[in-house]
Amino acid sequence: MTTTCDVLIQGGGGAGCSAALHLAQRGMRVILLERGLVGGQASGVNYGGVRQQGRNPAELPIARRSREIWGRLGVLVGTDAEFTVTGHLKLARSEAEEAELIAYLDVAKQHDLPLRMVGRNAIHRDYPWLGPLVVAGSFAPEDGAANPRLLSPALAHAARAAGADIREHAEVVAHAHDGARFTLRTKAGESFAAPVLLNVAGFWGGAVAAAFGEAVPIEPLSPNMAVTEPLPYFIEPNLGVVGGNVYLRQIPRGNVILGGGHGEADASIPWSRPLPEVTMEAAQLATQLVPALAGVQIIRSWSGIDGRMPDRIPVIGPSRTTAGLFHAFGFSGHGFQLGPGIGAIMAELIVDGRTDIPLDPFRIDRF
Repeated sequence: MTTTCDVLIQGGGGAGCSAALHLAQRGMRVILLERGLVGGQASGVNYGGVRQQGRNPAELPIARRSREIWGRLGVLVGTDAEFTVTGHLKLARSEAEEAELIAYLDVAKQHDLPLRMVGRNAIHRDYPWLGPLVVAGSFAPEDGAANPRLLSPALAHAARAAGADIREHAEVVAHAHDGARFTLRTKAGESFAAPVLLNVAGFWGGAVAAAFGEAVPIEPLSPNMAVTEPLPYFIEPNLGVVGGNVYLRQIPRGNVILGGGHGEADASIPWSRPLPEVTMEAAQLATQLVPALAGVQIIRSWSGIDGRMPDRIPVIGPSRTTAGLFHAFGFSGHGFQLGPGIGAIMAELIVDGRTDIPLDPFRIDRF
């Protein structure tokens, strides 16, 4: 027996669960199939940065759209997922990096993204806990952070309340298309069919695309994350650096969440883990930024699996081979903030056949 609906969604991360919610709110019968638990991979194990600053210019319209949704998340899904507007402070550690921050001010202005430069004198006056290696910074006041463990489950809960059928532990093992509808079969032998398929399967989205003749050069990406023991709260902004080799934030409970480098993974299982030497290197880089972190105990480290594209921006938009197939995958380690907006945009594409967000840079056939 095959269960039918209007839209099948493969992938239960932030983008997939948001799409399920927005589609259900517009009266579509939706079934979402997630191979594990919603938010179990990239959407739930990341750093939690809700960041617009520093993005590829092509992503900024999506980030702006998504930031508006983050601002009303509590009304939309019943929780704000601990979203806190702390601002994002991107730091320069050399004159060349400072020049990059200055150049990005023009990009931000073109997209109405509030951003201000913090010069060499002001950076240490305003943030006296920064180390001498820091020479300047750029501050995005609208940015912040949230708890990635909470976002996808909250979106899934709201989607279910709106009428969507969210199925976990439903690994898809076969795809078919007869010219009119897609049929997906799960490892448990269940069969589902719909005229529309939304591929938001993260790294595994590459395999879904390949099943319809659209193979792309995607590779697994496993960010290496760690968290410290609680300290007195003193680091208010979410911190990043030019080059992105370390990032950190302190939560109100006092723990410092930090990331940098990559762990190891086997996406076929799927399995991932952080590497202790990578964690230690990230901790050393973090201590260079904030010397007060020297000697602080790391109490946990973790990783997950995302998909990375060669140009570091995702695939978003309609298939170029198969009518009714839509893609949004390969977010290359920075899709958490975009997830709520991606769901709304994909719902517009599916229901209305259009969106105001420019998606041409994300075409799947750009490779």
